[in-house]
Amino acid sequence: MIDISESVMQFLLALIVVGPLIGAVAALLPAPPGLRGTSPDQAVLRHGVTVTGAILIATIVLALGFDHDQPSKMQATTDISWIAALDVRIHLGIDGISLPLLVLTALLTFLCALYSYFKMPQGPSPKGFVALLLVLESGTLATFAVLDLVLFFLAFEMVLIPMYFLIARWGGSEGVTGGRQAAAWKFILYTLLGSVVMLLGLLLIGLNAGTFDMVALATDNGRGLSTSVQLIAVLAIGLGLAVKTPMWPLHSWLPDAHTAAPTVGSVLLAGVLLKMGTYGFVRIILPIAPDGMRTFAPYLAAFAVVGIIYGSLACLALAKRGAGGDLKRLIAYSSVGHMGFVLLGIATMTPTGVNGALFANIAHGLITGLLFFLVGAVKERYGSADLDTLAGATGAALYGRAPRLGGLLAFAAVASLGLPGLAGFWGEMLAMFGAFNPAEGLSRPAFLTFMVIAGFGTLLTAAYLLIVVRRVCMGAQPQEAPQGAPQGASRAGAPEPARFTDVQTYEFAAWTPLVALTVLAGLWPAVLLGLTDPAVQKLLAGGKS
Repeated sequence: MIDISESVMQFLLALIVVGPLIGAVAALLPAPPGLRGTSPDQAVLRHGVTVTGAILIATIVLALGFDHDQPSKMQATTDISWIAALDVRIHLGIDGISLPLLVLTALLTFLCALYSYFKMPQGPSPKGFVALLLVLESGTLATFAVLDLVLFFLAFEMVLIPMYFLIARWGGSEGVTGGRQAAAWKFILYTLLGSVVMLLGLLLIGLNAGTFDMVALATDNGRGLSTSVQLIAVLAIGLGLAVKTPMWPLHSWLPDAHTAAPTVGSVLLAGVLLKMGTYGFVRIILPIAPDGMRTFAPYLAAFAVVGIIYGSLACLALAKRGAGGDLKRLIAYSSVGHMGFVLLGIATMTPTGVNGALFANIAHGLITGLLFFLVGAVKERYGSADLDTLAGATGAALYGRAPRLGGLLAFAAVASLGLPGLAGFWGEMLAMFGAFNPAEGLSRPAFLTFMVIAGFGTLLTAAYLLIVVRRVCMGAQPQEAPQGAPQGASRAGAPEPARFTDVQTYEFAAWTPLVALTVLAGLWPAVLLGLTDPAVQKLLAGGKS
């Protein structure tokens, strides 16, 4: 920790939220002659790396200046009146719950910008791509930094348009019924409809409590809201957040969106956008409407464990030989299962469960972000993410053809299945521990049943991920094309083995931080839990330290 004044911390947090927006506007302007490099496209992609890198540095400095002795205290706060008639304020601040999500968002966005500099997705002008990426970053960072319900809703909605265009204009259509346009429309319609319902719940809370300030509402801990208001608010807000999470059965937009999205779009969608939903459950519903949450908690837990089993069974079906399963689609369904553990931890309403949910949030962002990077690399090399193609007679056989890429894919898979010593283990384990002894007023037999079902889901997760590793990474290397065959051709039209390159330098640069943090979080979970636990304890106690 370094000693930074509160005014500097306030400036850094404001810069982190607003900086990407300024960068997005600058990306659309002509580059100065001295900065164009070899082409305008290269200049704007370099601009994206520079802006996201500066935001990442500012976030790291903010994290270093954060008072780790008081992680439950809101720090770097800015509180300015905006709409006085409704008591809507520009209120920013961070604590031990939001800080890790800010760092994760800034890191993944920078890595995506760096990756795109070397491997720009096929599509229109890079100017639009970089501008959309920066707007997406600003909206996500703002979601985790604002402390006003109206601002939260605006930031929550801000990410929809850039993600829609990233899917519709820069995505691919392989394996998606109706193509990328249909997937983009499905994404935005689901999330917009959920958001309309969520807005009604937020307004209901703010108008009944007389304030939209999330800190004041959390401190009140629902005492100023009647039970009926809390029930309606939790149902409305919960539906909107559940769509974004995504919770079964509101998840059906996710597989198409991931399959159609470009690699960096999938990384950001899984790595940070899904976390906005679960963050809303922790920051808004748990402390502001605890009585309503207690009523709906068993139902939330039931949907969570159904999602765990459903996601795993869907992945097993896609991984089966002859199913024609798309590897990106499989990882998307795996997210439904992993986010089920996050929802289960939240539903326990215990410090153990909620800490597990927050830990699983970060772990999922690191591991699934890495998985989508790797699958994108395999698809770019092989021309397909179809498992039957990758596992066929001329299949990927990554251990032999690209051992580093195969090793990284196997590492990400075992991290995703929750191998002890890696980040994926702690969140799922703590969520199940929370279910073993849920909060007072919740049915322990019901939550014990949910815990057993979730435990069975971990076995299914291991099964499908190991099948994927066996089918994609193992197997004999394909024979080179016979003499006289067209250059670059081999059996079944697959690429010539010699042209199947292993991990390149820019890929190592983009993926190494995710690997390192996955190991660090797995071996030293106290780094993250030390931040979240005091803040969670305070949140569940109604804002009292």
